[in-house]
Amino acid sequence: MIGQTMNLAPADKKLYALRDGIACVENIPLIASSIMSKKIASGANKIVLEVTYGKGAFMKSLADAKRLADKMEKLGELANLQVKSVFTPMDEPIGYAIGNTLEVIEAIQFLKGNDMPQDLKSIVLELGSQMMKLVGFGENLQENKTKLLETLQNGTAFHKFKQLVQNQGGDISYLEHPEKFEQATYQIDVTSQKKGRVQEINAEHIGRLACFLGAGRMKKEDPIDKAVGIVLHKKVGDFVKEGDVLATLYANDKTKVDVAVQKLESIFCI
Repeated sequence: MIGQTMNLAPADKKLYALRDGIACVENIPLIASSIMSKKIASGANKIVLEVTYGKGAFMKSLADAKRLADKMEKLGELANLQVKSVFTPMDEPIGYAIGNTLEVIEAIQFLKGNDMPQDLKSIVLELGSQMMKLVGFGENLQENKTKLLETLQNGTAFHKFKQLVQNQGGDISYLEHPEKFEQATYQIDVTSQKKGRVQEINAEHIGRLACFLGAGRMKKEDPIDKAVGIVLHKKVGDFVKEGDVLATLYANDKTKVDVAVQKLESIFCI
């Protein structure tokens, strides 16, 4: 749960800024070296990589995602690491929450075994079962998934998460009481103007909208507002009636609310 620091792959920060400055953010060799530099520097010897592809990912096609994975696996071989890649489609957002605090709260609920969005659950169990196989804890992926589900439901996973946060100097009272997190000033429900089935929720467009609200940076020097973002109530394939809530916007800048509502309505293709 860290990025590069002055003590961990310090050159990565300079190279990442260079990628941005010369419009090479999506360059496969540069992505591969950025990701693997931190994994190698941290001392990991067995790695499971989730390689995403689709509208919300750097790699728009599965073929490009496989090219990226191949580069990272070869870098792992050069460093005597075992690397396994798992490919995840990201045409729509994964889970329901988009935004910093909102995603942390979703992760807390997930790790407690309370609220587990099906797509997120599927990805977590696949990654975890592959990791268990890689380290020799079980060859049968389905059995591994069953064991992982047990650790989520009996509280073990959440307890381990609290240890992880505590060991990095975090305040675990926020994990035990998520209501302590700072709340966005404005929480606006966006409703459907017609009935039908949700055909598309473009992950890239909704990510850009979250950035517009302040959840990410539009420019390098922009501050990040941890409280803002979007929580989906409907996913692709869901049937909606007129007036159903599609999503809730979390905003702190009133001047952006009306624009954000219109953009969100247009992102849902019904």
